[in-house]
Amino acid sequence: MPASPSEIAAESLVALDTRRQIAPFVACDAGFDVEAARPVIAALRALRAARGETPVGRKIGFTNRGIWDEYGVYAPIWGHMYDTTVHDVSPGETVTVSHLPEPRIEPEIVLGLGGDLRPGMDLAAIAGAIDWVAHGFEIVQSIYPGWAFAAADCIADGGLHGALLVGPRRCLSDAERATLVKDLSALRVTLLRDGAAVDSGSGANVLDGPLQALSHLVAVLADDPFNPPLAAGEMVTTGTMTRAFPVRPGETWATAIEGYPLPGLSVTLR
Repeated sequence: MPASPSEIAAESLVALDTRRQIAPFVACDAGFDVEAARPVIAALRALRAARGETPVGRKIGFTNRGIWDEYGVYAPIWGHMYDTTVHDVSPGETVTVSHLPEPRIEPEIVLGLGGDLRPGMDLAAIAGAIDWVAHGFEIVQSIYPGWAFAAADCIADGGLHGALLVGPRRCLSDAERATLVKDLSALRVTLLRDGAAVDSGSGANVLDGPLQALSHLVAVLADDPFNPPLAAGEMVTTGTMTRAFPVRPGETWATAIEGYPLPGLSVTLR
C-alpha cells in the first residue's frame, strides 16, 4: 500500500534531521507525483509546527529554466521556510551548513510581503504589495543520494530547503515599487567561491524575473486545497539566478550585484 502524506512527511523529516539519505519516494511508488505531494507539504508544516517551529515564508525552487536539464525537473516547486531555517546575516559572517545532506548554495532575491497576495493580481499589484527586497543565499539540500530525484521527491523534501541567509533589506518607496518588475529582472549577479568567479546570472533567469516567479506561486496556491495563500508578513525567496554549487566547510562564498541597489553578500561556511 502506498505511504500516506503524513508517513512520507515523517520519513522525510527524520532523514533531514539525521542527515540520513534515503531512496526517492517516486522510486518506491510510481504513483507518487506532484499532485500527490501537495498534502505532504501541509503534513511537513504540521510536524515542524508541532515541535515549535514557526513558518515565516516560502521558497520557490526550479524557477531557473537553465538548470532544468541538469536535475530532470521541468517546472517550479515550493516549500515552507521556518524561523529555525531563516537567518539574517551580515557580510563576512560565518554560518553552519555541515548539518545538511549534500548542501548546495544558490544566490537569490528575497521579497518581503507587506500585503496579502490574491489570485488574479497582475504584476503591478503584486509589486505594490512588496514591503522590502533583499539578496540572500539559499542553502539547499538533498535527502536523496547524488541529487537524483523527481519533482514530487523535491516537494516531499520540503522543496529542498535547508537554510536561507538573508542580507540587508531594502525597504521600498512607492516610486521603487512602480519599476520593481523591470528593475529586478534586469539585475545581474556574479557568484564567487574563495574569490574566484564560478558563475553569473540575472534576475530574468527566474521565470523572467523575481516578481514573475512570485506571481507563478500565487497561481499555484490558488489551486492548492491543502496549503494557504501568501499573506502579509511572509518572505519569499524566488529561486537561484545561477547554477547551484556544492559547498564545503571552510569555503567563502560571495556575490557582486550590478544594476540594482542591493549589496552583494559574503559568508564563510563551517
